[in-house]
Amino acid sequence: MSDAVLLTEPGPGLRLVTLNRPAVRNAMTAELTAAWVDAIEAVRCDDEARVLVVTGAGNTFCAGADLSWLDQGAAGDVTPDRLRDRMLPFYRSWLAPRELAIPVVAAVNGPAIGAGLCLALACDLRYAGPDTVFSAPFIHLGTHGGMGATWLLPEAVGVARARDMLYTGREVGGQRAVEWGLATDVGDDALALALQAAERIARAAPIATRLTKAGLERSVAGLAEALQWEALAQPVTMATADLHEGVQARRERRPPRFTGT
Repeated sequence: MSDAVLLTEPGPGLRLVTLNRPAVRNAMTAELTAAWVDAIEAVRCDDEARVLVVTGAGNTFCAGADLSWLDQGAAGDVTPDRLRDRMLPFYRSWLAPRELAIPVVAAVNGPAIGAGLCLALACDLRYAGPDTVFSAPFIHLGTHGGMGATWLLPEAVGVARARDMLYTGREVGGQRAVEWGLATDVGDDALALALQAAERIARAAPIATRLTKAGLERSVAGLAEALQWEALAQPVTMATADLHEGVQARRERRPPRFTGT
């Protein structure tokens, strides 16, 4: 695996992916994208992984897409059709946190700009640091938003605030990000906050956790769809050994020891 992305195990059940190109503010270059895809696939295939944390090396979470390649090809190569063919796989690669079965927590240690904001929004939880800013300056760069910005932003902050961010390109800092729903919490160390939350999630029952993430994805279709899913998923968890362990641990007033069975 390329050192453009580092995959480590900071604790039991925890996996940490670090975007490791601080010299370019962790911009989504072709190299970084390929390394990201490899790291996410490794996590996807890891049966012991219960929670993934994503962060950036240096003082930036992710400065967004690297569009320098637009100026490197022949003029005929930059056509809407060819760009679309390139964009869709790029979007899907970086939005992979939505598709992972386990929860993904973003430690947004610095600016999350454009596509970098969308990467943070693709994670289930986001923790901000003192230098964190979220921004969607697409139209001020002369381009339409991409990578799900027009869906992910309204999901997180509501339509009115999404319009504000997309139209003005304003930078939203840590405390306001919490108030708006862009971040779960803010503190002196975003990674420490994210790992603390991840450790708590990792102690939960793995089957129930994965089914809860799947249920939350389905719930956007409405209450009826959510009830149909829960009527299937809850009986599955009730047939697990972990359910009995959880009940017994509660009775004995001790931490449960879930095994994913």
